[in-house]
Amino acid sequence: MSLFSRNPGYGRLLTASAVTNLGDGVSALAFPWLATLITRDPMLIALVGAAVRLPWLLFSIPAGVITDRGDRKQLILRSDWVRFALTLAVIGLILSVADFPPARDGLYIAALAGLAFLLGSAEVLRDNAAQTLLPSIVQPDDLEAANGRLWTVENVMGHFVGPPLAGVLIALALPLPFLLDAVSFAVAAILVAGITLKAREARIQRSPLDEAREAWAWMRAHPVILKLALMLGLLNGLSIMGMTLVVLVSQEILGLSAAAHGVLLTSAALGGVVGGLLGPRVIAAIGQGPSLWLALGLFPLPMLAIALTSSPWVVGGALFVESFAALLWNIVTVSYRQRVIPDDLLGRVNSVYRFFGWGGIPIGALLGGAIVAIFEPSLGREMALRLPYWGAALGMTGLAIYGWRTLRV
Repeated sequence: MSLFSRNPGYGRLLTASAVTNLGDGVSALAFPWLATLITRDPMLIALVGAAVRLPWLLFSIPAGVITDRGDRKQLILRSDWVRFALTLAVIGLILSVADFPPARDGLYIAALAGLAFLLGSAEVLRDNAAQTLLPSIVQPDDLEAANGRLWTVENVMGHFVGPPLAGVLIALALPLPFLLDAVSFAVAAILVAGITLKAREARIQRSPLDEAREAWAWMRAHPVILKLALMLGLLNGLSIMGMTLVVLVSQEILGLSAAAHGVLLTSAALGGVVGGLLGPRVIAAIGQGPSLWLALGLFPLPMLAIALTSSPWVVGGALFVESFAALLWNIVTVSYRQRVIPDDLLGRVNSVYRFFGWGGIPIGALLGGAIVAIFEPSLGREMALRLPYWGAALGMTGLAIYGWRTLRV
């Protein structure tokens, strides 16, 4: 029997992920590109990138409590419809102004950052519910294959198809990529609505604070998962420190247009596709622990390459390697969590995990922008833009050495 016939409902979830990640891939290019049309200030651009990830730091733990107390399918549906409405509001912002007058760029960035924050808040609840929903749809022996295929599709649509499509749509009309994003949320919600789930066993509900404490106590009693969460937080923070500003690197160092920048980002998608397809085979061949060590060894290389080069080809190769390593890391760690964490605790422990693992992203984004702003007067624009990548490469090298010595799964 195939993965789909053994696991009814997985096909709809996979298709919904493909659709919504196409929209996310389009907006991943369109949001920062829109910010650069409003301002060239690296701190303001970083603010938009930080705003969409700040909810992971603020709301991850409450989202976990809500996920375990509520109907996970309904949480996904409501979150997608909220994101649909918010994306229409972004279109309204674009249509309400003409050519973004420089005197008001701070006001427009604040509005854009506010909408990005609200979209990120809905994403926190939606993604936490979706990840905890998968073990209810897929059998335990199929988790690696299901996760690998899910992330392959997400990377194809979110990085391979979405960014170049966004470049074409921006060239046609600035609101078009956001319109596609809005439609993707609506279609995904309709697909998820058709998934049939078994009723979950009723459980005694305590206060939200007590339930959050229970998840934290469980994680402290399982130090491997806590260590993975802390390491992921540092890895994500270091990575986003440079990647938030990759749009400026693309424009000012590589000299690329919106369409060419979209094509550049497809190299990351290709790395994710290869990682999603080969990741389960690599894990089966060398084991979970060595697969994590391999990923840790690869993480510093893309940052170092971007710090040194002015070639779009080298940057494209770096993005490929980064996505491959990230997919390999994710397949091991997410499948491991889905097996080890009890279903009754899965949403809450995942939320604590993501609090640490994703909470570093907004901090890293703001730090990247601050580094450029602080050092640009003394080092010049280009060298200042390269500094976050040097810092990320150094930090990731330290994490790799630590992981090789201590990490055992």
